[in-house]
Amino acid sequence: MIRVAQVAPNIFPVPPNHHGGTERVVHDLCVALRSLGIEITLFAPSDSATDLPRIGDYPSLSALERAHGRVAPGVPAALDALQLEALRLRLGSFDIVHCHGEFAHAALLGTHRRRSLTTVHWRVDELDRALFFAGFPDLPVAAISAAQEAGIPAANRAGVVHHGIDRDRYAFSSRPGDHVAFVGRMTDQKRPDVAIRVARAAGVPIRLGGTIDVGNPEYFDRQVRPLLGPDATYLGPVDDPAKGALLGAARALLFPIDWPEPFGLVMIEAMACGTPVIAWNRGSVPEIVEDGVTGFIVSSEEEAVAALARVAGLDRALVRRRFEARFTAERMARDYLAVYRRLLAA
Repeated sequence: MIRVAQVAPNIFPVPPNHHGGTERVVHDLCVALRSLGIEITLFAPSDSATDLPRIGDYPSLSALERAHGRVAPGVPAALDALQLEALRLRLGSFDIVHCHGEFAHAALLGTHRRRSLTTVHWRVDELDRALFFAGFPDLPVAAISAAQEAGIPAANRAGVVHHGIDRDRYAFSSRPGDHVAFVGRMTDQKRPDVAIRVARAAGVPIRLGGTIDVGNPEYFDRQVRPLLGPDATYLGPVDDPAKGALLGAARALLFPIDWPEPFGLVMIEAMACGTPVIAWNRGSVPEIVEDGVTGFIVSSEEEAVAALARVAGLDRALVRRRFEARFTAERMARDYLAVYRRLLAA
């Protein structure tokens, strides 16, 4: 039996309550690997609610912020150091250490690096990642899309594994309502303001769910709030049941990203409901959305408005079937297991 440590970030509990796509993926991966007979140990914050074997004596950053308000800038680094010390004490207990955070773990792993895997859940085209990869050319890194892998040095590449989610988390909906949906952080990377303009130009109401970005809270007040109205409703953060209801009842999901999206979990969450995705042609989008099958890939607001007029012609049952074929947690776990075995064989 392969023994795998899954090392989650310390920002949110695992699984998350609302926002936290990385933590959601980590939990789904752990559960699916366990179903394949892999011995899993999850390193995650103490406020995580899971039946997985878990190590971690300290709460998540989000729990500390709820308890104490804004915390000192050094708190995230302190939480990471405490987690990595717990990992260091147990390194010999695992065949593979799979880390989903960044940077510090690579130094800790030392000679164990070749029996480790790192998944970066963020863009990799910025200076901090370039320095990181250059300093650790022997660190295997799994990309979450081919678009992301293009920015990872060849020495680090361990393969591409698209995200997957629990097959049964979101129910298929064959009868959508009149609205379209936007789900994501209220940030200039995700562009909810563009989604509102597109829906309004198409004469379709829009409902928006997601957290206001703590790193850029003024964006919501300046760019989004003035656009809200009877036809554009902001619902706030949405948990899994609320997200399923929002996406399942939507005519389409609008995904007007304005950055090199490394994956975009909400796209496959919408597909799980049978809801087509209208997404901008950036980052991973061409790998996730099958144009004319599970949605439409566009390059402008005008193209998105035109796509909304055609979206009713897509087969929602087929959208769900494509999700089941391509983006379940079981498929993700099998792909990662194949990477683990390649690393162990090498």
